[in-house]
Amino acid sequence: MAHGTDTPEQSGGPDGRPKILAPRAGAERRSFANTDVWIFDLDNTLYPAECNLFAQVDHRMGEFIAHYLGVPYVHARHLQKAYYRQFGTTLAGLMAVHKLDPGEFLAYVHDIDLSVVSEAPELRAEIASLPGRRLIFTNGSRRHAERVAEKLGVLDLFEDICDIEACNYVPKPEADAFQRMISRHGVAPGSAAMFEDMPMNLEVPHALGMTTVLVHSSYIDHPLQQKMKTWTELPDHIHHMTLDLGQFLADRRTSLGGCDAERE
Repeated sequence: MAHGTDTPEQSGGPDGRPKILAPRAGAERRSFANTDVWIFDLDNTLYPAECNLFAQVDHRMGEFIAHYLGVPYVHARHLQKAYYRQFGTTLAGLMAVHKLDPGEFLAYVHDIDLSVVSEAPELRAEIASLPGRRLIFTNGSRRHAERVAEKLGVLDLFEDICDIEACNYVPKPEADAFQRMISRHGVAPGSAAMFEDMPMNLEVPHALGMTTVLVHSSYIDHPLQQKMKTWTELPDHIHHMTLDLGQFLADRRTSLGGCDAERE
């Protein structure tokens, strides 16, 4: 098995890479046997966090807040992270506290250099092989998702993008964001799989009945991401974990000639 799978024997090594953790003994095991809707987060999920693309977005959020509120950049960064942790996204906090119109903010923070994102033909092949529908579900803007997915060479493989505007600016991990996505796209949770780099964004999908996959990200800026370093097994709301999305999808496909690895 390659390192993208979630098997206990692939639990890390001396190279310093994060460990691939196994589910808790006795935890519910969900497979991909009945999956016909594949839902992917965008940032640090469809592309490797090592691109450091989100660092550009992060920096531009601080710049926007500093200009918008007329405060020093250091103070703007403090507010940015406080809102992120309290409201789920920086944008949600700015809208709640400062009545910000989100359009200008999203346009500014996503005006970034995508030269660090490379075309991903192997990932394209694996996504194309997934049976059923494919969606991008992001707390970012549609335009940002379109630009990034196009750069990766996978945009045409997705039926649609459910962005923050489509959810009326209610962000993941809020349950209402998932309900809006489900209603908008006619998703039956019991036959859906959710791929995310943020562990808290998988709690609601698990509760709804989706199969959940944590795509481990090296970009850590939330206390709950820091907490992952203390894990010795996967929490119950995460059914699978991978360091490499493309390899994980390949392993799902090749296990006994299909996507149901749990029948091994």
